[in-house]
Order: sequence, then C-alpha cells, then structure tokens
Amino acid sequence: MPAAPDAHASSFIDFIEESPTSYHAVASMVARLEAGGFTSVDETVAWHGIPGSGFVRRDGALIAWRQPAAWTTGTALRIVASHTDSPALKLKPHGALTKSGFRLAETEVYGGPIVPSWFDRDLALAGRLIDTSGVAHLVRTPAFARVATLAVHLDRTLRTDLSVDAQRDLNAIVCLDQTGEPARDARLAGLLAECAGLNLDQIAAQELFFVPAEPPAQIGLDGELIASYRLDNLASVYPGLAGLLEAGESQHVQILAAFDHEEIGSGSPSGASGPFLAQILRRLSLAQGYSEDDHLAWLARGFALSADVAHGLHPNRADRHDPVVQPVLGGGPVLKWSAPMRYASDAVSTAAWTRACAAAGIDYQVFVNNSNVPGGTSLGPLLATRLGVRTVDAGVAVVSMHSARELCSAADIGRFAELSAGFLQLDQ
Repeated sequence: MPAAPDAHASSFIDFIEESPTSYHAVASMVARLEAGGFTSVDETVAWHGIPGSGFVRRDGALIAWRQPAAWTTGTALRIVASHTDSPALKLKPHGALTKSGFRLAETEVYGGPIVPSWFDRDLALAGRLIDTSGVAHLVRTPAFARVATLAVHLDRTLRTDLSVDAQRDLNAIVCLDQTGEPARDARLAGLLAECAGLNLDQIAAQELFFVPAEPPAQIGLDGELIASYRLDNLASVYPGLAGLLEAGESQHVQILAAFDHEEIGSGSPSGASGPFLAQILRRLSLAQGYSEDDHLAWLARGFALSADVAHGLHPNRADRHDPVVQPVLGGGPVLKWSAPMRYASDAVSTAAWTRACAAAGIDYQVFVNNSNVPGGTSLGPLLATRLGVRTVDAGVAVVSMHSARELCSAADIGRFAELSAGFLQLDQ
C-alpha cells in the first residue's frame, strides 16, 4: 500500500493545485499568511504604523516579515527568497486565428521550458484579467486546449530529431472551426469573462498562460515521489512560506521574499532585479528611525537563503552530472555551489547554512556542475548584488527540471520547510 503522505507533502500538493500561475501562488500565500496572523500592508500609502508580522503583495510577488519584539543594536536580517513563476506558454494578445479547420490561439515561450514536454497535453488557461477600473481578477478555465504534434508517419525524422519552430508549431488548438464566424470571435474572451464574473466590455487587459491540467500526484511504489507542473519553483515557495509560519519570533527580522519573472531574467518591478525587496527593507528600518548608515549596517549583518530547485541525479544520464558530487531525490536539501558564482554561495554563507541545518537536525547534500556543463543560475546572485547581503543558494532536488511534469521527493519538501524555519531563526 502507498505510504500516507506526511502533512507537508499533502499541504504542498494543495498549494500546487491552488497556484497555476504566479498570481494564484501569491493569492494562496496571502490566505495562509492571514490565517497565520500576518497583516496585509498597502505599499501605495505612507507607513505610519507597521505590524510586527505583515506582508505586501505586488502582482505575482510577495514580501512578508516578522519583526522582533524590540530592535536592538544587534538586530540583523534573515531572508528566505524564492520565485513564483515557471516556464510556460504565454497567450499572445489578439492571437486568435483559423487554420485547416481549427481555431487556434497563438502562444509565446515564457522562460526555458522543455518544449516537447508540452505537446499533446490537455491545457487550461490561467492568469489575471485587469478590468476597466484597474482591478485584477484571477481566472482559471477548465482544460480545453492542446498543442498537437505531427504524426510520425508524416515526418519520420521526429523519432530522432524533433525540431520545434516556436511560431509555427506552438499554436494551441482551442476548438474546431465549424461555425463560419470570424476568427477573432469572442468565444474565448467570453469564457474568461465568465470565469472572472465580468462582462466582455469590462476587460481592459490580460496576462494568461496555458498550463497543464493534469493535477499533481504522489507516485512511486510507496508514494514517495511528487510529480507535477511548477515544482520549479513552488517546491521552494511552499517550504519558505511554511518555514516562516512555523518559525518563532527571534531577535532578528525575518523576511520571506517570493519574486516573479525569475525565469525570464527577473528584470521587472516584481522581480529580484527590481526594487521591491530593497524598498520594503528600507521602509521597515525607517520605521525604527534608522539612518542610511544604520540601514547599511543592518544589511551587512544579514544572511539570505536563495531557494530554487536543484538538479537531482538523473538515473539514465549520470554522465551529465559531476562524477563525485551527486545529490539524489530524498537525500535532503541541496546546497548549490559554483566557481563562477552563478550561485551566490561562498564560504561565509555556507557556514551559516551548515549552522542552520545543524540547528534543525537536517542532513544536506551539495550540487556542483559537471565542469563541461555550464549549468543554470538563480536569483541568489541578483539578491546578493542588489542588497550586499551574504547569500547561500539551495533547494530541493528534482529531475525533469523545466518539463511540464517534474519530479521530486515528497519527504524533501518537509525537510526544506524545517530548514527554512531554522534559517530564519539563525542567531548568528
């Protein structure tokens, strides 16, 4: 019989189900934070009183904090940061067309998905609509679309060489063209408006993604694995959120930062290269009467954990990994290290990481690139560069990263949540 999922694994699956896009993930985080006693704060007005535990949301990003009962000269900063977005197919505006008896919707690649994994899946649309008064409405449709492959009988090279033309091959089938109506009809817009409870003339703009409709699942003979879309990077967002909710008050300011747009470079007002976190941190220190010098000293006393999924050892392609350092699914959180600093971990931040792991009683693993494989990066270097805060990069091991269906260990989610709580409570 499959093992019963632990509390974190079950809660994480619920979180994934609630979070098909970054905007939905923030809404799910808000609900959990408010249930945990955190107060929403409006960033568009002056702050004349800041709750001890609060949060600010900005589009698909969120920053939450817990302050100590009293700030002292030794008060420092503890940050757990992640990102809410994932590789996807984004709907182009006004991209409806009719072709070969089908109605299609144009898409554009968002981030770096493994594109072939998106073919022949039942797809839904999810994202946000902005109405004519500027209010955002989250939407999520039932599955109705599909990006279809060409039959191998019509192109024998597909068995060995699947070449994708993003403009030609990634249009999503939404229905058959049997009505003779204009291609740019209002049927899809009507479905979205219905989901949002709006009239068509109330919709001013939209940001929508095709997302796999297949729900997350625990698989494996013992139910020890989680298979799902968006493990990158909800497998970091959820443990960071759970860690903040579970961590008790400490002598330091605890921060949870969940940025958007990491998969496309983080260059936005809600991305890690933008000003969001720096602005919130300055407003917190201003409320304590900190001068600019006091503020910079506070940052210099800080440590940050950049949480993003790590490459677990692939059983069929171990040759693409380092031959010695090989983190595995189920082996615990993974510290990420890179000589050219594509990850922000250095000796000082790594020592803080090991102290947090020891305090939480959590064993950890290490990831390094095969020296012939350049590998990826994370928001860690961006965070460290913008704030000057010592930063360590780490995450849950996954395989099939950037696929429409990724895989991780169920137990690792709970371990990383415990580690995140321990990092936020780190004394020094």
